Amino acid sequence: MSKLGNLGARLHRGEISYDFVGKRKIWYGISILITITAIVGLAVRGLNMGIEFQGGAVFTTPTKMSTSVAQAEEYANTASGHQAVVQKLGNGSLRIQIAGIDTGQSDKIKQELAKDLNLDPEKLAADLVGPSWGEQIANKAWEGLAIFMVLVVIYLAIAFEWRMAVAALVALIHDITITTGIYALVGFEVTPGTVIGLLTILGYSLYDTVVVFDSLKEQTRDITKQTRFTYSEIANRSINGTLVRSINTTVVALLPVAGLLFIGGGFLGAGTLNDISLSLFVGLAAGAYSSIFIATPLVADLKEREPAMKALTKRVLAKRAQAGAEGDLAAETRADAGDEADDAAPAVVGPRNQPASRGRGRGRTSGKRR
Repeated sequence: MSKLGNLGARLHRGEISYDFVGKRKIWYGISILITITAIVGLAVRGLNMGIEFQGGAVFTTPTKMSTSVAQAEEYANTASGHQAVVQKLGNGSLRIQIAGIDTGQSDKIKQELAKDLNLDPEKLAADLVGPSWGEQIANKAWEGLAIFMVLVVIYLAIAFEWRMAVAALVALIHDITITTGIYALVGFEVTPGTVIGLLTILGYSLYDTVVVFDSLKEQTRDITKQTRFTYSEIANRSINGTLVRSINTTVVALLPVAGLLFIGGGFLGAGTLNDISLSLFVGLAAGAYSSIFIATPLVADLKEREPAMKALTKRVLAKRAQAGAEGDLAAETRADAGDEADDAAPAVVGPRNQPASRGRGRGRTSGKRR
């Protein structure tokens, strides 16, 4: 068995564990700090909304252009008076996006761009995007997100309980906020692909959370009939028992997404891959983090407020204190018994290893044998 598999088996059996729930205040603090940073990024820099949401024009040059991206960007900015976004595609052509212009402006900009790029205007493809289409996409995305959240809460409340539903909802909001905040800080363009990626990560995040919740539900069945563990301790065992599985699932999902992000978007220059891969990469990592460090500890916090769980905690602690006292008393009794045995032992005078005298002539007087 591999070391990771052996570690997973020992975690599942409870032979070793890490106190995730006991240190939940640390994880809460880290999450709050990251979330505040994300919100500040959204407030200060804002999201770089793509042309699909703002409206504008997209110009595509023929293949094998000798003009650099920086030079084409300068030409586009001068011709339009707006901030242009230029990407080099895999076939060598340039994709020039200029937001906030109408049809009349696009024709004039096309002529000037073709002149600067030494192209025939007919060879410079132009596509117009209306802002109403992007607005419809955004509205549909918000509607889908709201419906998804409502269905998640209803399902988890029925399948598990309302506390787990609340914890899962908090974890999902946590993941979305962090992902959108990183988008704002990095400055990547928000496109319909980004929206698709955001909606996709919710499923991954929810999957990891439900795996832990299912284990927790099984282990806490008839929990009040025992006095060995508190609810928080069983919740921590559930996290440790599914930890390796969650890590393996996340790593396997992150590897192809990382390939899309760093190879497809970074080396091949496919901008569309950046749109969806960054949201998937950040969202998957945040989802794995929230399912372990946020969702389950939050459930434990909510459950420990119940009177039944408070009473259970008192019984468990009282039994442990009693067992500790009885153990100390037994140890003292054994020590006292050992001292009394030492006092009652007879004293040995003379050398202990003196050889025993032979029995020859014992009970006879000295003299010649008759």
